[in-house]
Amino acid sequence: MIAGWRRIAVTLALMIVVAAGAAQAQKIKVEFDKNIDFSALKTYAWDPTPQATGKPVLVLAIKAAINEELVKRGLKEVAANPELYVAMYGGVDSDMAVTYSDFYYGPYGIPPFGQNFVMWGLAPGTTNTAVVHEGQLVVDLIDAGHKKLAWRGIATQKLSDKQSKLLEQVHTAVAKLFTNYPPKK
Repeated sequence: MIAGWRRIAVTLALMIVVAAGAAQAQKIKVEFDKNIDFSALKTYAWDPTPQATGKPVLVLAIKAAINEELVKRGLKEVAANPELYVAMYGGVDSDMAVTYSDFYYGPYGIPPFGQNFVMWGLAPGTTNTAVVHEGQLVVDLIDAGHKKLAWRGIATQKLSDKQSKLLEQVHTAVAKLFTNYPPKK
């Protein structure tokens, strides 16, 4: 009888650990323009639009992780005339609004690939605002030649308060975002 209770207790404990791990798991969503041959795109540059941030060290860690993943996949960062621009947005402490001009995204702003990325301001020549939810990292690859969104990755997770754990979450999220890059047609 005691052995039966122990088995039940161990099973419940394992279920709690698995459930807790699932609650902390990252949700990854990747969408892309299926008409683009990503294997032909070999150069990138960071979106030069200045981004205000309260966590510059975290931004540097995210950029480094993205650079690492892009280089692993055969892309090279260039100073001029890239085939892709990389832009990123993140909500760490709360939902945040990201404002950007339509220079790189074309006259209609960012195409709404998904419902998790809300936006306003679709008129040509305007400034657009997008809401990035707390715990979300959005990485956009913009086709520089056509000035349109080519690829978007969104990672969502409850973020750790501990710096070392947060940096680990960043590296894991970025690696997962680019797991299947370049996408197959």
